Amino acid sequence: MNGLDTLILVIYFSVLIVIGIIGTKKATSSDEFLLAGKKLGYFTHVGCLSAVIIGGASTLGSATLGFQYGISGSWFVIMIGLGIMALGLFIVGKISGYEVFTISQLLGKRYGDSTRLISAVVTAIYTLMIGVTQIIGMGTIVHAILGWPALASMLVGGGIVLFYTILGGMWSVTLTDIVQFVIMTVGIFFIMLPASLHSVGGFSNMAAQVPDGFFDVTNIGWAKIFQYFLLYVFGLVVAQDIWQRLFTAKNQKVAKSSAVSSGIYSVLYAVALSIVGMCALVLLPKLGDSQLAFTSLAMKILPSGLLGLVLASVCSALMSNASGALFASSTLITNDIIKHHFIKNMTDKQMIKISRVVTLVVGCLAIVFAAWIQNILVALDVAYDILSGAIFIPLVVGLFWKRATSKASLYSIIASTAAIFIGFAVHGLSSTLPIIYGIATSLVVIVTVTLAQTPGADQSKESKSIA
Repeated sequence: MNGLDTLILVIYFSVLIVIGIIGTKKATSSDEFLLAGKKLGYFTHVGCLSAVIIGGASTLGSATLGFQYGISGSWFVIMIGLGIMALGLFIVGKISGYEVFTISQLLGKRYGDSTRLISAVVTAIYTLMIGVTQIIGMGTIVHAILGWPALASMLVGGGIVLFYTILGGMWSVTLTDIVQFVIMTVGIFFIMLPASLHSVGGFSNMAAQVPDGFFDVTNIGWAKIFQYFLLYVFGLVVAQDIWQRLFTAKNQKVAKSSAVSSGIYSVLYAVALSIVGMCALVLLPKLGDSQLAFTSLAMKILPSGLLGLVLASVCSALMSNASGALFASSTLITNDIIKHHFIKNMTDKQMIKISRVVTLVVGCLAIVFAAWIQNILVALDVAYDILSGAIFIPLVVGLFWKRATSKASLYSIIASTAAIFIGFAVHGLSSTLPIIYGIATSLVVIVTVTLAQTPGADQSKESKSIA
């Protein structure tokens, strides 16, 4: 990279810092700080949702999978798109009248305080791990740009995200998401994709040079496709960072339509990045680390200026996802643990102050875990294993089966979380089995314990009124 590309990235990072300062002036109440005042219209909301569900793992990971498996690598992000569509079509209507903005609040209303607490802990771990994936990606990009060590690169990227998120909360996150959505759309669809195809002599020439099976949509394997379905369709339905963005919409109609539109955008994004990964394989067949497919190809084919803009688009995807995830984790800890159990009469000023402190702590932990794991796809799998395996069944069962009891929900979350971590220990972090163990354990426990109890025996007054 030359000075022009670096200047573009410096300008981009500076804009994010300025937005963080602007967000501070808007976030004058806890409602503004946590939910951006619930004022977003359709077009703004589509941009924000798309920015938060498509992160660095989606961008760099899809190119990596395209490099390894061809067009079937797109299943990773396609399942994310299907998950956000399912959330909009089937869940938004069910949760819109509950006056909640976290998954734990809803589970608490349905099942009681114990379930609210344990689900807050589990979901906070998930959102923390999502932040970890994005910081790993930021480290990859900054390392490619400046040649800095991985840890220093993660500190720079993560530090900028923490700065604007801590200052302005959801307002800063929303404003930066709008900027980042525009940049990532231009960078991927209008620069990187056409430039990649041009560099290999066009689509037909690329198709002739990739290995056999690269245009087979099942080339990645049915087991992997099924794993992505379990992880991301189920995971997006119960993802706190996505829920918190849904509640920034001005009404239910906007939330539903923007969720569907974001899902369609995700499918197109997935296919585009898989093609970019295949182009990287044609031009860089001896690339040692497939995780570098996107950045290495960009640095090889793009002229000065465009390179900086495209890498800024990747940083946009990373930072929007990271800020949303870290802020969601902070919200869960502040609202569902600290406020609900320790400082019950928390004022707006206290809420904002404590949220900022918690966000700082969560961000520092994310950087530490990122330096330890360093594999973006493995970190993402771990995050969704924990969330989908432990939370999906109690949430969906609670919404659609009135008889499910508080005790059954609590036991199912505890048992499934334990099953997931046992699965990690036995089969490794990248195995499909831990999430299967978690979902199966959760379903068996919640059904068995519920049927073993007298109907309504342990329902709290609050959960009875919702059921």
